[in-house]
Amino acid sequence: MANPTHRHTRSRRDKRRANWKGEAPTLVACPECSEPRMPHRVCPSCGTYNKRKVLDIVEKEG
Repeated sequence: MANPTHRHTRSRRDKRRANWKGEAPTLVACPECSEPRMPHRVCPSCGTYNKRKVLDIVEKEG
C-alpha cells in the first residue's frame, strides 16, 4: 500500500477534523410527567414508555 511521501500541514489536518463536533442529545417532553427525556426510551423519572408503565421507579432516601 502507498504511504504518504509529503507531510500535511496543520491547516489541512485541522480542516479535515473541523466536523468532529459533539452535539447535544435531542430531548422531548414525556407525555405522562412532562419531564425531558430522550426519544424512544423509557422515561427515567416516571418509568413509562409508549403510554405504558414499564419500570417501577423507587425514590432514594439520603
